[in-house]
Amino acid sequence: MNLKEQAEYYYTQHDYNCAESLIHACNDVYGLNITNDDMKMLAGFGGGMFSGGPCGALIAISAALSKMVIKSKAHEERDVIMPAQQMVNRKFKQLLSGTTCPEVKVLHFDPEKRCLNTVLLAAQAMEETLAELNIAQN
Repeated sequence: MNLKEQAEYYYTQHDYNCAESLIHACNDVYGLNITNDDMKMLAGFGGGMFSGGPCGALIAISAALSKMVIKSKAHEERDVIMPAQQMVNRKFKQLLSGTTCPEVKVLHFDPEKRCLNTVLLAAQAMEETLAELNIAQN
């Protein structure tokens, strides 16, 4: 399965929120070796941290991207992490017309499918970022 398919699977079949669905999908597709217990750290980012903050889907793909590009820590690899994160944020914003939960939800929420479209577009932003950065995908 590709990232979109895997994210949709977690969102629709496991009832994870946007952040949880994307971190699980990224873990599977990109072989990030994150434990199921550790992935719980992203649960609180759904619904814009349940307070209308940054979109949890963006947080999850940003976390996965960090895991993929950082070897030690951000301060030692600023030349790698900064442009990568700027790119994924830019692509997310282009595809979803915002980066906060309220901005995204007003355009992409569907009463029946809930935030599935957001999850799929976030997966697309991640895939496009990795392709443009030429980061190997499993």
